[in-house]
Amino acid sequence: MARKQRHAEHENHERWLISYADFITLLFAFFVVMFASSQTDRSKAQQISDSVNAAIKNGATKPEVRTILGGTVDDNGSGNAMMRGPGGTEKVLLPKNEVVPPSKVTVTDLMPSMKYLNQSLARDIKDGKVEVHLEARGLVISLRQTAFFPSGNDEVATQSYAPLQKIASMLSSLPNPVRLEGHTDSLPIHTDRFRSNWELSAARSIAMLEVLAGRFGIPRDRFGISGYADTMPVDSNETPEGRAHNRRVDIVILNQPVVVKNDDGGGTPSAPPAARPQ
Repeated sequence: MARKQRHAEHENHERWLISYADFITLLFAFFVVMFASSQTDRSKAQQISDSVNAAIKNGATKPEVRTILGGTVDDNGSGNAMMRGPGGTEKVLLPKNEVVPPSKVTVTDLMPSMKYLNQSLARDIKDGKVEVHLEARGLVISLRQTAFFPSGNDEVATQSYAPLQKIASMLSSLPNPVRLEGHTDSLPIHTDRFRSNWELSAARSIAMLEVLAGRFGIPRDRFGISGYADTMPVDSNETPEGRAHNRRVDIVILNQPVVVKNDDGGGTPSAPPAARPQ
């Protein structure tokens, strides 16, 4: 009887499909988790938006803001600015991870400060040296380069100390964080000191910080520094007038919820004298 010829077993070349299927399954699970997380963040963002809108309208923040943010209210995750007003009143930034009664939380009204600056700096505003306006992020004080800095330099001109003193007096009356933003026109610069407009814009912000903190005593930990070069123009760079408008340092007093602490145990303080129109 003839023996049946046994064929050699073929190696299974499709085993990789098992690993591939496992990988696809894990990848699908990962994206499901990421999608679920994004939906949660979107919900939290909506809660924050609603609370901030209510705070601006009613002068108080909802507890949801502190719950969602854990008390974090500034760019660094904490707040430490403080001021003392009439009657022993203090305003401090919302402390991190501390429950604060809604009645003790308020949003600083920057409108009186804007009116005060418009009156006290009326001559400088008329001469085009200073511009003051409110934005969604806060009160913006634009200092024109021609009035505050020599061309291509970062040294604050001494003749500009008078308006800066009025601005510093107003800053001392507020607890809000302040951002100093340097801007240039689009003409390139390359000197022994500054290799680009980025360096020049940042250096002018730092120089303004040194004057406000060193000469007028504003705490340094209230400030943030930014240099934008020519990336955020407010006018056309095609004309000399437009370029002069773009060369500036903006002092931005940021909108900031603060905690109100009164020595007598209650009440909301009135606006500080320096922030009132004179």
